Amino acid sequence: MTMADELQKLQALREQGALTEEEFILAKKRVIDGEPAPEPSRARPDPAPHALNQLRRSVSDRWIGGVAGGLAEMTAIPTWAWRILFILTTLLHGLGILMYLLLWVFVPLAPVPMRMTPQPTDHVVPPGA
Repeated sequence: MTMADELQKLQALREQGALTEEEFILAKKRVIDGEPAPEPSRARPDPAPHALNQLRRSVSDRWIGGVAGGLAEMTAIPTWAWRILFILTTLLHGLGILMYLLLWVFVPLAPVPMRMTPQPTDHVVPPGA
């Protein structure tokens, strides 16, 4: 592509409104000086954390595996509603049990919060007392 062709394309882009006056001047200078066009950035932006990546089984709100408690912590739906949903879907050819078991196996357990202050029950009874 010749320099004249490139300048005509830049002029057409400016007339269409795709380039501002400043962008046109910079691009025209780059073409005239013979500088290569800047390559588009190939770096991908960091993807936003997906809600499913934040799903953890609950350690405090659990009856069996903590799946319903973890789903309740992640969503605005209460734990009892998740439990009823699993029971109702169990009536559909056992899908509820299958979903619960898969979530129990593949969803990691939430980290256990550590107590920072000693509790009154944390005392050690000496042997023979």
